[in-house]
Amino acid sequence: MTSTRPWRPEDIPDQTGRTFVITGANGGLGEVLTRALVAKGATVVMACRNTAKAAEIADAITADVGGAGQIRVEALDLGDLASVRDFAERQGEFDVLINNAGLMNVPFSRTKDGFETQFGVNHLGHYALTGLLLDKVRDRVVSVSSIAHKQTPKLWIDDLNYENRWYQRNLAYAQSKLANLMFGRELQRRLTEAGSAKRSYVAHPGVSGTDLFTKTETLMDRVAKHGARLVGHPPERAAQSILLAATSPDADPTVYWGPTKFGQTQGPPQSSPSTKLSRNERLWLRLWDESERLTGVSFGL
Repeated sequence: MTSTRPWRPEDIPDQTGRTFVITGANGGLGEVLTRALVAKGATVVMACRNTAKAAEIADAITADVGGAGQIRVEALDLGDLASVRDFAERQGEFDVLINNAGLMNVPFSRTKDGFETQFGVNHLGHYALTGLLLDKVRDRVVSVSSIAHKQTPKLWIDDLNYENRWYQRNLAYAQSKLANLMFGRELQRRLTEAGSAKRSYVAHPGVSGTDLFTKTETLMDRVAKHGARLVGHPPERAAQSILLAATSPDADPTVYWGPTKFGQTQGPPQSSPSTKLSRNERLWLRLWDESERLTGVSFGL
């Protein structure tokens, strides 16, 4: 990107004829992304576990934006690899995959496949989905990370699923967001090495009081949600870095896109710093290998 003017939603090119698959599109940032892309003429596949809620949102968006784009609602449970495989098999070719869905700071539990839930849904589910869909992606993959990745001092590569350590839900969330960032980086490295024209982007929204917080229930969670609304920015602005990564024809895929003001909590999308740990390429490779082992999904890259 060559312009010195901050990127704005008006910069999104016409998306007529392009199809986007968005996980977790039935609320929060996913809903904002869907609305913005449909308004630009895109077809959006809302890939959600709660299809009834997604259908209501789809109807509301369609009523608001008219006949600009189209929406299709499909079932996807990222905590169930069988559901991930079933969803992937149903898809034809499309342009952009946005790995947006996530759980935040939830009590300890395991997915249907036995993974710690935050890591299983936020990272492993998206890793498997991307691997199963990559041949059908015409343009790019966008992984949504978080400034919370800074909160983990390491990646417990030998115990990603909390088999032998005390569960701390905020640390588990941070680890999953670090994994999102590393996965997106390693995918771009492999695509480049393979000579592929496809691209992998990583973006973060800063801080916003979206319904991601509604998955949590303690007093501290409610305080955190209130704080996010005070120091962060509205979901419509938080989604801008993801929209840039998903639509800009000249955005650099090696940049971590996100707001940079006030500790990266808000502001227009720019090149945003990430931790030294997140830039450890040997860990990218180890995470990739472990993700492949755990899910049984190979990319062929």
